[in-house]
Amino acid sequence: AEKQQPSSSQGISLELPASKYSSVFNSAEQSLAKFDWMSASVALQTLPEQGLSVNDSAYRDYLQARIDYIRGEQQKALAQLDRLNSPAISPALRYRILSFKHYILDINGESLACAQLADQIMRMSPDKNVPAWKRNVWRNLEKTNAQALSAALAQTTDPQWRGWLNLALISRSPPADLSGQLTQWRSANPSHPAARPLPGGYDYFLAQGGKSGKAAILLPLSGELARAGKAVLNGYLAAYYQNRNAGGRADELLVIDLDKSPSASSAYEEAIRKGATIVVGPLSKEALADLATLPARPVPILALNRIDQVLPASGGSALVQLSLAPEDDAEAIAELAFGTGARRALIIAPAGEWGDKVEPVLRERWTSLGGSIADSVTYTTYDDYSSSVKSLLSLSASEARAKELRDVLATNIEFSPRRRQDADVIFLLSRTSTEARSIKPILAFHYAGDIPVYALSTIYSGVPDQRDQDLNGILLAGTPWLLGANPELRASLSAGDTSGGSLPQLNALGADAFLVQSGFSRLQSGADALFRGNTGLLTMDPDLSIQRELSAATFDGGVLKAQ
Repeated sequence: AEKQQPSSSQGISLELPASKYSSVFNSAEQSLAKFDWMSASVALQTLPEQGLSVNDSAYRDYLQARIDYIRGEQQKALAQLDRLNSPAISPALRYRILSFKHYILDINGESLACAQLADQIMRMSPDKNVPAWKRNVWRNLEKTNAQALSAALAQTTDPQWRGWLNLALISRSPPADLSGQLTQWRSANPSHPAARPLPGGYDYFLAQGGKSGKAAILLPLSGELARAGKAVLNGYLAAYYQNRNAGGRADELLVIDLDKSPSASSAYEEAIRKGATIVVGPLSKEALADLATLPARPVPILALNRIDQVLPASGGSALVQLSLAPEDDAEAIAELAFGTGARRALIIAPAGEWGDKVEPVLRERWTSLGGSIADSVTYTTYDDYSSSVKSLLSLSASEARAKELRDVLATNIEFSPRRRQDADVIFLLSRTSTEARSIKPILAFHYAGDIPVYALSTIYSGVPDQRDQDLNGILLAGTPWLLGANPELRASLSAGDTSGGSLPQLNALGADAFLVQSGFSRLQSGADALFRGNTGLLTMDPDLSIQRELSAATFDGGVLKAQ
């Protein structure tokens, strides 16, 4: 349970100064809330060009920056916001200006600058807003690599910012040193805003101390899903031994083959009888659904899939869900594309269950950000690829116009089809690399080679393949694991006898299963809990599902590289 904030609020008031033009500003605000920038522009045009107060002028220009951003002109919007950032204007208005700039930097992936700006905003925030800004600072620091943190630390003279940077570097310490360094940092920085509580749920980590338990791993290891189960287990064990060798806590392990148990619930009960203090798994939705209906769950579960319905159980133990859900990828590519300035999209999705699951998630996130969908198509088989793309790009209409012109002129004419011009991004929701390798060249053949294409990470297996040259230029949301994170762990997996070695994404899921299980106490901090994982930056939502924040990546020379 999160502690309630005190009712009294210090810091600035967020109430804007009185203005005789408040009705105009309110009208523009209401239009912008619906992404209706044209109506907002019309409202602002009723303001006089001369004679506005400093605050009214700044408010008008701030709203204009929001209009520019909705239209995709984000550099223009950022330049406007920088000009407006002045102590001479109302603190409440300045708070809005800086908050909007933070939003743009965040969605653009400028993590270090975003963290520093959040720290500045936090200093002027009302008490009730401080926890959210504190989370923003820490999340963006955890997204920043150690080299950039060290470089920033060497350049700053601000004590509070130095404290943040030092703490972020400490969070990357070996397990044996982490507890002592966190305690030492807090003793040296007692009045720092990150001192109490520590960000990321580290207060619970310190309270746990070195107490170890017994973890039961419930995975399919001999049946139809054995290859996937072994890949997850290998990733888990590699992370377990890496942590133990670095001086971390060493829980006792119990591995249970779900294929040899009557059901997931019976395997769970077996784990409890054998003294398990936490259960990791299962992997399939069916097995998870079995555990989700148990009337009592005396031992917490870290499930490795995600379902919608989890019944509350007696005993007070949590069922947390960690998965590689493609829905996470769909939301991530929507955010990445919007962050580059794209606003009007085309969608290509496979027909059937996969497309029906992923496409609505992408559509909802894209429109919630302010984007629009120009058109969408589905395909079923290889024979559909070209016709689907052609239909999406409205080439048939172009060809029909050319035919009409030939008929009118009664002569042959030279003609190149012209694709539609009303889209600035294409979302390719293919299930496999084979599908994506076929469709990407077709887009270029049909005159759409200059439109950015975003795809799900499912198009890359994680194993280098010369055929991935056909994916060049595609952008996606990649996991840290696929982008080269944790090289020692990946090397140990490659060196071992690991059946399932061609399933690196599942190796990464197993490694993150250990990461979250070993730091399970940190989840008690709720929204503050944060793990720098191999499958993404991990946070937990109110439904106890682990959400993954991914990184921008692109195919270059057939190789997936961070952007």
